[in-house]
Amino acid sequence: MQRTDEELIEQAQAGNRQAFGLLMRRHQAGVLRFVRRLPGSSVDAADIVQETFLKAWQAIARWRPEARFRTWLLQIARNTTRDEWRRQVRQPSEALEQGDQPADPAPSPVRQLQVERRLRQLEQLLQRLPAEQREILLLREVEGLSYAELSSALGIPPGTVKSRLARAREGLLEHYRQEPGESLHD
Repeated sequence: MQRTDEELIEQAQAGNRQAFGLLMRRHQAGVLRFVRRLPGSSVDAADIVQETFLKAWQAIARWRPEARFRTWLLQIARNTTRDEWRRQVRQPSEALEQGDQPADPAPSPVRQLQVERRLRQLEQLLQRLPAEQREILLLREVEGLSYAELSSALGIPPGTVKSRLARAREGLLEHYRQEPGESLHD
């Protein structure tokens, strides 16, 4: 029987590293996916994810059940990414660009090229959005956070969540419409 996040957290709070390792494996892919799309994440996303889980381990005793663990982790990942971005701005370095993401082996080569083209286009469109709009859109649409979770993770009122999300969706759609030769039905 698979243990719940809450059971694993309780064990981790008691010092059980294996329980925390299970939590880490359970949430690692989602945190990595989120970090890769955040503004300023041109640094090594895997390093940020590792730092996120290190910070989470160090703070696990302060986690409270009223916050979903996933939301708490994404908030730590967001802050860690921003901290790293600020550090790089202060100390410019030759950060490597993100490498190509591994391809899904199931689709045909032609379908895979189409999917990759659309993903690149979506990434480019997302980059045109202001950072706060990109961030909320990723948290809602990719990570599936509820409005209440968004409010908690971003530290903004629920009304601001709704308006910021609406502006982000509108902005993304407007940028898409401006793309030459594209239609919503492609």
